[in-house]
Amino acid sequence: MTPPNDRPKAVCLLSGGMDSAVTLAEAREAGFDTYALSVRYGQRHEVELEAAARVAAALEAVEHRIITVDLSEIGGSALTDEIDVPKDRPEAQIGEGVPVTYVPARNSVFLSVALGWAEVLRARDIFCGVNAVDYSGYPDCRPAFLKAFEELAKVATVAGADGGASFRVNAPLLEMTKSEIVKRGAELNVDFGLTHTCYDPVVDGESVLACGRCDACILRLAGFKEAELEDPIAYAAEEAGDE
Repeated sequence: MTPPNDRPKAVCLLSGGMDSAVTLAEAREAGFDTYALSVRYGQRHEVELEAAARVAAALEAVEHRIITVDLSEIGGSALTDEIDVPKDRPEAQIGEGVPVTYVPARNSVFLSVALGWAEVLRARDIFCGVNAVDYSGYPDCRPAFLKAFEELAKVATVAGADGGASFRVNAPLLEMTKSEIVKRGAELNVDFGLTHTCYDPVVDGESVLACGRCDACILRLAGFKEAELEDPIAYAAEEAGDE
């Protein structure tokens, strides 16, 4: 772990997936001391948080905190409830409509928790890994949402309302495709083998295999294929790695 210094601080939302890993690397590359924040929101798979811990350590976050905000008490998502995760959808259909993997208001909740920690740390920057692929399907991945949250932060915190501080929500991957994210991660020496993307992994003891068939796996595999790089994680579906 790298000790803190006089560099600016940033709170980085870290899910354990490849997008948030590249985002954390981007924040580090930009000169920030990074404080990684993961949320135990009632997701069905603890492997996401285990991946987040690996990524935070590898990218030398000053601190990594896992905070519990149990959204499964609300439900409404295949990621928290016993709802079937969509499989084998054509890539062209993935961005149509809001999928059942959408967790209601998740990014609003996560950014609010990140904002609270940022205020305590006297940080003014928050990084999150939303990107262009998620834009059409998830309403809380839109530029308008991120801008609105920045405006909210001005009146929702003492630092903003009384101190005149401006909080920035940085989304460096927002306009990038999956293949561009893969390439950028490679440039930043992100170890994608540490990440976990799959919505419905096959867990057998200590072995975790990505299904290769959910939306997240399909987009990830397509990104690596287009980038002409090999995805280092293991897949349960033998054909996944050959797509």
